[in-house]
Amino acid sequence: MFDIGRDHGYFNDATETDLNNRRVLAKVAGKSYLPTNQTLQDLLQRHPEFTFSFSFSGVLLDQLEENFPEVLDSFKRLIATGRVEILADTHYHSLAFFYSLPEFERQIELHERTIRRLFGVVPKVLRNTELSYRNDLATWAEAHGYIGIMAEGWDHALASRSPNFLYRPPGCKKIKVLLKNYRLSDDVAFRFSERSWKGWPLTAPKFAEWVNAHHGDGQTVNLFMDYETFGEHQWEDSGIFHFLSALPGELLKHPDTVFKTPSQTAAAYEPVGEIDVPYILTWADTERDLSAWVGNDIQRSAIAALYALEEEVLHTDDAKLIEDWRYLQTSDHFYYMCTKWFADGDVHKYFNPYQSPYDAYIAFMNVLSDVKLRLQKERTRQTRRSPRMSGNRRERAVISN
Repeated sequence: MFDIGRDHGYFNDATETDLNNRRVLAKVAGKSYLPTNQTLQDLLQRHPEFTFSFSFSGVLLDQLEENFPEVLDSFKRLIATGRVEILADTHYHSLAFFYSLPEFERQIELHERTIRRLFGVVPKVLRNTELSYRNDLATWAEAHGYIGIMAEGWDHALASRSPNFLYRPPGCKKIKVLLKNYRLSDDVAFRFSERSWKGWPLTAPKFAEWVNAHHGDGQTVNLFMDYETFGEHQWEDSGIFHFLSALPGELLKHPDTVFKTPSQTAAAYEPVGEIDVPYILTWADTERDLSAWVGNDIQRSAIAALYALEEEVLHTDDAKLIEDWRYLQTSDHFYYMCTKWFADGDVHKYFNPYQSPYDAYIAFMNVLSDVKLRLQKERTRQTRRSPRMSGNRRERAVISN
């Protein structure tokens, strides 16, 4: 909670609830990030052929750098092996591309600077927030030098083709689309511990057989999932870490199986055809669109009100105010307002700190009201300064003559 007009600490709740970001991150780091990183470090040492990639939001990196440097260091050790790729992303995990191209470009640039500063590498493949994709995003990515872009391998977009090939976006000549194999990815991310699932229990040898069954009908199998899959969504006692530790070795038993990062995959294979996605495609839900974030009136109202402040916020040159406005762009805020699953206690509410979507909306709009008050104070301050500044400009003009 905060007082509108007085307290601007929107993102630093100190209570023992899930509104306390530091508390939540400490829990997730302990259950997921640190043990998963150690498992991957061991795998890199055990299997010289093993490679993989990360997609970091700048929001996570900001929090790790400030509060959990030991966790950030564990990621740095993985990147330092030279066998782990980092994908380009929006710094604030935002949907900015669909609301403000200039803001999207600023966030991509900020994310690249952060990745370069922390890890010493420059991303070559773009993955947009929530794996959101559209033809014009691919066009933008090609124009800005990316060699690949990630997207959901959704059946409707593929028109009966396989997600295990590379494709070319319409009008593009160089960039390649790498598609997530959502069935295999979701077998691990969502179904791994589901005892009613016909594939349970999922063992490393069984999953390796499923992957290797695609030899001959594809170029690549792209597995993409939340990092919290390991240890948080799928708890340690489910056997998820044992599965992860055993999987590379099982996959490598097939003589034609190799590991490649996204940029290596883009460099190794040519597109087999064109994939035309004139609408917004994401990795969320059966619709595979943005409805999880902007599917109802309160979500659309909130995000429209936020981006309507862009010009005025940036004009202030107030670094803290601009940063707060950008943190409000994080897609999670709008996800918490989703009413699609409110009645069912769905997995999508896992990290939701609010009792209802309407509570999330009220909290967000209260923060936005405080941002508007800060803008009003800034306007007043600038108005009071403007006569003196005008006088100074006239004096300089006289002197220059």
